[in-house]
Order: sequence, then structure tokens, then C-alpha cells
Amino acid sequence: MTILPLLLYPSLTALLLYVLLNLRPRHPNRLPPGPSPWPIVGNLPHLGASPHQSLATLAAKYGPLMYLRLGFVDVVVAASASVAAQFLKVHDLNFASRPLSSGGKYIAYNYQDMVFAPYGPRWRMLRKICSVHMFSAKAMDGFRHVRQEEVAILTRTLVSAGKSPVKLGQILNVCTTNALARVVLGRRVFADGSAGGDPKADEFKDMVVELMVLAGEFHIGDFIPALDWLDLQGIKNKMKKLHARFDSFLHGILEEHKSGKFGAPSHGDLLSTLISLKDDADGEGGKLSDVEIKALLLNLFVAGTDTSSSTVEWAIAELIRHPKLLKQAQKEMDNVVGRDRLVTELDLNELNFLQAIVKETFRLHPSTPLSLPRIASESCEVDGYYIPKGSTLLVNVWAIARDPNVWADPLEFRPMRFLPGGEKPNVDVQGNNFEVIPFGAGRRICVGISLGLRMVQLLVATLVQTFDWELANGLNPEKLNMDEAFGLTLQKAEPLMVHPMPRLAPHVYGSH
Repeated sequence: MTILPLLLYPSLTALLLYVLLNLRPRHPNRLPPGPSPWPIVGNLPHLGASPHQSLATLAAKYGPLMYLRLGFVDVVVAASASVAAQFLKVHDLNFASRPLSSGGKYIAYNYQDMVFAPYGPRWRMLRKICSVHMFSAKAMDGFRHVRQEEVAILTRTLVSAGKSPVKLGQILNVCTTNALARVVLGRRVFADGSAGGDPKADEFKDMVVELMVLAGEFHIGDFIPALDWLDLQGIKNKMKKLHARFDSFLHGILEEHKSGKFGAPSHGDLLSTLISLKDDADGEGGKLSDVEIKALLLNLFVAGTDTSSSTVEWAIAELIRHPKLLKQAQKEMDNVVGRDRLVTELDLNELNFLQAIVKETFRLHPSTPLSLPRIASESCEVDGYYIPKGSTLLVNVWAIARDPNVWADPLEFRPMRFLPGGEKPNVDVQGNNFEVIPFGAGRRICVGISLGLRMVQLLVATLVQTFDWELANGLNPEKLNMDEAFGLTLQKAEPLMVHPMPRLAPHVYGSH
């Protein structure tokens, strides 16, 4: 008899929540179309395991501007270039801030970073610091040699693998992380990634991937606040544990830098600049605290490493599946660069086919398939529909780049579409053309777009120039698994295992 009341409590709670939910005032204005919400949870069940794909399927039915109710939260989804331009260009300022989220609270130092920070003076200060000291044209050119040296080390690592298969994504991640670390910290943080690898590098990549997966999850507590304390999915607990690991990593870096453990800090690196700004009042945002410095480092190391390495991994996977395209790219490389030296960043502008390959990779495999959410500061109207104040905006970058109304044979890997005579010869990926926006667009466009583009182009160019590629275990390229693992970044579900076979003379790769 005593069990019956216990069984009734959840039912009564659910009934009460349902009643409360349905007592909420309806929007008097015309909302965008969308699927009917379930009681209490709204449209959360519609998202499935791969929300970018599920939302694309729904958009095919309801149109490129959709309204969803996720729990108690109004959500609008943009799934075409024209609708995305309305939000990120016409109404950009209204959608310049982020909604509150578990990721911002528990991973990003309670919104003290740049990615999750609300739009305002502090965000502008952090973005300005990065733009001036790290991503300006002068800074990019000044650190060109660093990127080229790290990519050269990568080629030697791959040569040293001999006949052993390599997990390409892992080695690429070491390269991108060390290249970034030398700019940010003035030193490398991992060993080369050769044969035995660096356990710290493996752990770091695992941490970054876990962060991207967790940050890409739709946490029920963010949408139904009454359930937040229950942490039904265990996401908050995982975020807190992961944050503690990252904080330990970043705290160690900061203290080592201050103490001069690795020699006197180079004043050309970003961290020295941040430390020098720590006690300086900034005209637009006040002083930088240790926590803000760590939060900024977290943004740079997470957003600036795995996004690039996973994009390059996708590119090589596509070229292995399309050997004629690989041969065409190698022929261009031999004609423009030759076979007696490694390709450099200064060569990239002349490598038109290579650039088209990179654009097509960004189109089919955007590193961020669903843009980081934004929030409507005020109500507005888009395409004749009412967008309520406080609505969360999701831009389905993945769906936009596969829109059959815009792209011919959208699921085909066809770099030629970006060349003269192709369907989109003048489209770039830098936020100016909304048909393909892997870095986002508008005020919250990725601050590191210049670095991301250069790093991906240089890595793909180098891997095309220096190696022929075979899949491990004699796998037929047609059987290569191209499934996606959803997270904030789009990983390959199955890591790419390859045999790199040098195609240039040994002296080009340098000493081991």
C-alpha cells in the first residue's frame, strides 16, 4: 500500500507540468511552421542522435525557417542560405548574444570566455585582443614559419611510420596543437606523435573530443529548468569533471609561463601579452583576470586544434575515395611547387584546385554542423514570421551546404564546382556567401577564421604533395566508412587509418 503514493508522485508532477506548460500564453503572432511539440519536453525527441541531420529532414517538410519548442524554450532553426542571411546579416545585432547553457556555465568558466560570453564590452575586449595579437595579417605572417616548421615535422613523423598504419587524425591533432601552442605559449606542448606517440597528446585530443561531444548535447535541464537539478543525462556531472581536467592543464601552463620554467617567456607569444594585460585597465572592458586568461586559452586550444585536424582528416578521406581528384591535385602541386621542396603558405594562392578541394571539404563536412546558439534580444520579424524575444537561434550549417535548391548533386564530393565554369566559382567560406558558412557569419563569426583556413590549406596541400595514400588492412576505398559522429564538431565516426607512402625524394622531408 505504501508504494502507491510513490508511483503517483511522478504522474502528478508530470500532469502539473503539462498543465502549467499549456497555461502559458500562446503567441498571438504568426510563428514559423514546425512539428507539433510533445507535452512537457516539446520537440526535444525530434532531435535524435544526430540533430543536424534530424533538423535537415524536418526542414525538408516544414521549410527553411522552422519553429520548435524545446521544453520551455522557443527555438528557431535556419536551414537555407537566404534565411541564415536574414538572421546573421539583417538582424545580426539582435542575435549577437548567447543563451544561458550548461556548457557556458560548467565548462567555459561561467561565461568568462569569448565563445559563450554575452555580447558586450568584455566580449569585445577579448575578441579585440585575439584579433590584434594573434589573427591580424601581420601576426599571421609573423608566425608563418611556425606553421611550416610544424607541418614539416608532421611529414617526417609520417615517413618514420614506415609500413605501420597510422591514425591520421591523432597525428594531425598533435601538429595543429603544437603550431597553436608555439604562437600562444612560445613553445610546443607535445612530442612529435611518432611511433609511440605522446600519451599527453592522446589524452588532450580525447579531452577536446569529449568537450565537443558534451557541448553539442541538448541538456534537458537547459530547456526544462525544473529538471535541471536531477541531471537526468549525467551531462552536468561529466562537464564538471572535464572542466576540472582542463583547468588543471591550463593552470599548469599559466603557472609554468609565469615562473619561467621553460626559459624566459618570449614576449612575442600571446600568453605573455595576456599576462601583461592582466593588471592593465582596458578602455573597453577593465582588467583581465587569471580565470579569463584560462577561459581564453580554453577557447583557443579547443576551437583551434580539433576543428582543423578533423577537417583535414575528412579531406584526405575524400581524396582516397576519389583517386582521380588526388592525382589531379598532385599534378597541380608538381607544376606549381615542384618536387624538390615542401609547399609553403606563399604557394597557396596559386593552387586553385587545392583551394577548391578545401572549400568542398568545408561544404560537405563543416567542422561545426550546427552553429553555436544565439538568442534574440528583442522580438523581430523574419520572412513574414514572428520571432519572439528570448528565442534561441540555431543555424543548420550542414543542411545549408547540402541544399539541393542551391547545389547540384549536393551529396557528391565535387571540388570543380568552385572553379571557373563550375556552379559557384566566386563563393568563399569566410562568411560572405551564406551558401557555405563553416566558420559562421556576422559579429560572432569565428575569430580564428584566418588561422583555420591557412592551417587546413597548408596541411591538405602538404599531405597531397608528399604522400600517396592507402587504407590500412587493404581496405577498398569504396568501403571506407564516412559516417559522422555528432558533437559540436563533426568527427569521423571511425578514425581514418592509413599507410602514407612518400612520393618525393628523401631529402625533401628533412632529417629525422
